[in-house]
Amino acid sequence: MKSWPTSIQDAIEFTAELLRKAQRAVVLTGAGLSTPSGIPDFRSEGTGLWSHDEPLEVASLNTFRTDPGKFYAWFRPLASQIFDALPNQAHLALAKLEREGHIRSIITQNIDLLHQKAGSKNVIEIHGSLATFSCTQCFRQVEARPYLKPFAEKGETPRCSSCGAILKPDVILFGEQLPQKAWFDAQRACRACDLMMIAGSSLEVLPVAGLPIQAIDHGAHLIILNNSPTYLDVRADSVLQGDVADMLPAIVEQVFYGRN
Repeated sequence: MKSWPTSIQDAIEFTAELLRKAQRAVVLTGAGLSTPSGIPDFRSEGTGLWSHDEPLEVASLNTFRTDPGKFYAWFRPLASQIFDALPNQAHLALAKLEREGHIRSIITQNIDLLHQKAGSKNVIEIHGSLATFSCTQCFRQVEARPYLKPFAEKGETPRCSSCGAILKPDVILFGEQLPQKAWFDAQRACRACDLMMIAGSSLEVLPVAGLPIQAIDHGAHLIILNNSPTYLDVRADSVLQGDVADMLPAIVEQVFYGRN
């Protein structure tokens, strides 16, 4: 088990105590949760997706509609990384917390399905996911996996087997509305929770970045685990900066085995 500085260990123990006492805990996860699985985040200098590309030029709904080839050329390396990725210790830790009743749901900004692969059941995918594709002409929805592999390996643009039109991954692009049900479910969960934990999110993307405010305004405790500061650090009960793949397992260990 990793040895932590006293200040970090104290924060881990305090966070674990809040989780043990919570009755309706909710977790909000972002790209930082999946970087240990080999999936790049968006804003890290040199490695983030937006350090190389202008998001509105490659990952917007307008680009997909007018030049889907440009979108798919950008998307292919990311799709390959997601296709091969496995859950890391942070995903597994959250799945255990859910399985043992310490958290009710996970709201995720990630599209990689790693929470589900880790065993989490109640996952609200606020930015959609790569589980399915939808046809841009006949609107038929299909399972993504049979299309993802040839696309990732050979660059074959996914096309509808019924009408031949281009398929769009069911992920939210810039300029596209959030899925209504997921957004309502996320807001409902935040307003009802008594503890909200942020894990691996810089809280820079609206409107999701405003969800913790709804939780705080309804009296919830706030825990933030991230490798950089967020705008809500000043309002959090506990803030731990570092690798979530290290910190979350330590917190879970404390929840189950660290009682005095």
